[in-house]
Amino acid sequence: MTSKQWMLTAVAIVLGGLSLYLNRHWFAKEDIQIFHRSNPRAGMFRARSAGDSPSLPVVFGLSRRLKLTLLKVVAVSELETNKLPHPSWYLVSDSNSVPINEFLYGMPIGGMRPAIKSTSPETLQPGEKYRLFVQAGSLKAEHDFVTVPRKADTVRSIGDQNRSFVYEC
Repeated sequence: MTSKQWMLTAVAIVLGGLSLYLNRHWFAKEDIQIFHRSNPRAGMFRARSAGDSPSLPVVFGLSRRLKLTLLKVVAVSELETNKLPHPSWYLVSDSNSVPINEFLYGMPIGGMRPAIKSTSPETLQPGEKYRLFVQAGSLKAEHDFVTVPRKADTVRSIGDQNRSFVYEC
């Protein structure tokens, strides 16, 4: 081979390596990203009546639609003190759960069942820190959240900034 051919081969290898380096996210394992929000108007998903819970309903979101195989909520204080903490909400899927990217604490999720038969989600205590564990196949993630106490919410009217009203949660 001539020096020109060696140079072209080296440039091709360098460009191929640079291309792989710049597109390395194609080969990376995808992570599950979880977020949450406390929503006083999550009524259409609400599993229990508004007056039952001392905290606002918590809505969780995932970065993309996933077929969950495990979903568990545990108080962080129990995680720190107990080797086997008691879950507040624990669902598992034996076969095929419905792909989901948003769910409300305590709502039934298609294809999932309580890990312990005939149990229901416990009421979340306001101001307490909890950890959500999620698994979808081999992907696992966890997310800490703090519940917000339920109270009468004040909403400002667009027409009159000084007038407000209270709505029932």
